Amino acid sequence: MTSNPKAPLIRTRPKRRVSPLTIRILLVNVIALIFLGGGILYVDDLQETLIHSRIDSLMKDAEIMAGALGEAATGGPDTTEVDLIPAQQIIMRLVDVTQNRTRFFDVSGTKLIDSRDLAIEQSIVVNPLPPDGGLASFWDTVSWEISSLLDRLNRRYALGEYKETANEVAEHYPEVMEAMAGESSYRIRVLTERFDIITVAVPVQRFRRVLGALMLSADDRDIREAVQDARMTILKLFFAALLITLTLSIFQARTIVQPVLRLARAADRIRMATNPDYQIPDYSGRNDEIGDLSRSLRQMTDTLARQIDAVASFAADVAHELKNPLTSLRSAVETLSFAKKEEDKQKLLAIIQQDVQRLDRLISDISDASRLDAELARSQMELVNMTAMLETLIDIYDTTQKDQLPTIVLEVDGSRRLRKSMENQPYYVMGLEGQLGQVARNLVDNAISFSRPDGHVWVRLGEYKNMVELVVEDEGVGIPEDKLESIFARFYSERPKGEAFGKHSGLGLSICKQIVESHGGTIIAQNREDRSGARFVVRLPRAMEDKSQ
Repeated sequence: MTSNPKAPLIRTRPKRRVSPLTIRILLVNVIALIFLGGGILYVDDLQETLIHSRIDSLMKDAEIMAGALGEAATGGPDTTEVDLIPAQQIIMRLVDVTQNRTRFFDVSGTKLIDSRDLAIEQSIVVNPLPPDGGLASFWDTVSWEISSLLDRLNRRYALGEYKETANEVAEHYPEVMEAMAGESSYRIRVLTERFDIITVAVPVQRFRRVLGALMLSADDRDIREAVQDARMTILKLFFAALLITLTLSIFQARTIVQPVLRLARAADRIRMATNPDYQIPDYSGRNDEIGDLSRSLRQMTDTLARQIDAVASFAADVAHELKNPLTSLRSAVETLSFAKKEEDKQKLLAIIQQDVQRLDRLISDISDASRLDAELARSQMELVNMTAMLETLIDIYDTTQKDQLPTIVLEVDGSRRLRKSMENQPYYVMGLEGQLGQVARNLVDNAISFSRPDGHVWVRLGEYKNMVELVVEDEGVGIPEDKLESIFARFYSERPKGEAFGKHSGLGLSICKQIVESHGGTIIAQNREDRSGARFVVRLPRAMEDKSQ
């Protein structure tokens, strides 16, 4: 068995668990939330700013206290020691205001004063216990886990750990040793898993003589808790926005993906002809692009179905029409061998010649009809002057066959025009001049075939409700009332009595109807009011002349 290399390759649509279009919609919508999540990083920058502000504040407090100690708690200009009792009083008063732990080290490095040891009334600090389970506990855990992650990004754990000993000396704190050398300094250390402690040290001087070092310390609990609240607010907004975005994105994707997928599957079924009666889903009620696509696909499939049916019907009609002359031809050929008389042979040969001519005419007309669809689809429509086209057509009839034809009268806007040189009203349509000329020629030929040589054929051109109207009338026998529609069918022929059979293929009016409808127009058949002939009315959308050319 050999495969046909030209056979079309039919591929089934792959089944996907998740639509790629849905993923793209989700990604596009979620990307916008990244900017909201970036607010957490902005809060970290704000935290660093607040910590440095706290350092500056502690440094100013320390400098004020050191200045007070240097001025009020010392003796004469040559003293090298600080008077402890006035120093303790000054520190206690200032600590009540600043609420910062204050320690004083003398020049030997010994800690002489600690504000925590001087408090007369020990204050009790109450820290609330962490919530026991529930949503609040979950959010608290998530909050601090995120903080831990951000701390790692900010290298918080690179800080030194804060440790206190029972007998503190200046050597335990590098910032104090720097203050002893006359330089103000600070350090940030890890106090607990969640908080840091800030220490600043400044020299206590008297006339530029260093008498000791003053160290203030404070944790950043309030800063970190405020920043943490801001982080959680942003995080809650982020998750809420994410949930809403995902929900709306999935809904939006379903309203787009599901209809498109159904349209694609329907098109596949129609393409593979698994169900000839299957219809494209109707979403034309949607006022969006999906509705437009559904409407266009339905119109396209309906048009294709009509064309397929027309081709099948046309093929059947062609086979039937060709069969008649072929049967006659075969019968004449078979009978010819039995004919004895020369007269009978000549009659049979005449029949054979007539059938061959009929076949030739049928094949030519069928070829023209079959090419018509392709020509109408490929050609570009342009502005056609119907008045000039009809004048040229009538002139051709008058020049070539005037003595053999009835009088052909051209009327434009109800006025009779006999000469092309006379100025006629131009009527324009958008179309193909060759095909429109074929319509006019077929109608005029049809009228001539039904008219006497001394009769008349009228060709009238005018306007009807913003349409260009072409009317062709003859003085023939007219059309049976029950045949006004069927005369446009293929291979239908209603010929005058006495005309030889097979002289016309019956495709002329069918071709006219096909051309007119492809131009957005209509064609109808009528009888004249006095039933003294037939009238064919063609109406086409009128176009205005382009003055810019």
